[in-house]
Amino acid sequence: MKDKTAVVLLHGIWMPGFIMAWLGSRLEKAGFRCVRFSYPSVRATPTENALRLQRLLQTLDAEVVHFVGHSLGGLVILQLFQSYPAQRPGRIVMLGTPHQGSHAARVLAQTRLGRHLLGAARDALEHGLSIVPAGREIGVIAGNLSIGAGWLIPGIPKPNDGMVAVSEAELPGAGDRIVLPVSHTSMLFSPRALRQVCAFLKHGRFNRGRL
Repeated sequence: MKDKTAVVLLHGIWMPGFIMAWLGSRLEKAGFRCVRFSYPSVRATPTENALRLQRLLQTLDAEVVHFVGHSLGGLVILQLFQSYPAQRPGRIVMLGTPHQGSHAARVLAQTRLGRHLLGAARDALEHGLSIVPAGREIGVIAGNLSIGAGWLIPGIPKPNDGMVAVSEAELPGAGDRIVLPVSHTSMLFSPRALRQVCAFLKHGRFNRGRL
């Protein structure tokens, strides 16, 4: 019998879709069918990338579609549901997504180089997107291991994952949230984070017995 459940994986800013390969391969070993969605993170706005994602979903043979988004990828997922709310059932896991906006992005936006680096994602990262689609279970994973490029950006609230503060990842109305000792990038390669992603996709809650 063909598996009618799929998990769509979305990377963050400045990253290729391949960055989600490790997470995807481990999810597949856990029994999930994964699809990596690669998108132009700085050349197109989240609204434009949500349209690209919607077009991909229209080709996807699945009755249940889960989403896992890292950083900016989580904002693209929320924009998808805002622009195209009629989606198939499924759960969503956010990894280090700045739902409340990013202090790091606001600091970068003060310089010409920073504005160039943020590109079309600038507004979304500065201000965030803090919505929970009706009837949708969302799990939020934040990191508190402050290692990463954020060291070069003063004033990121603590605790943080080296780029996104735990407070910035908050999403009022989310079904569950958890903070792990991982950095912004290492959460994509963390067995601990992987276990929590699997737990939420399967049960709609995180497994605090296996931190």
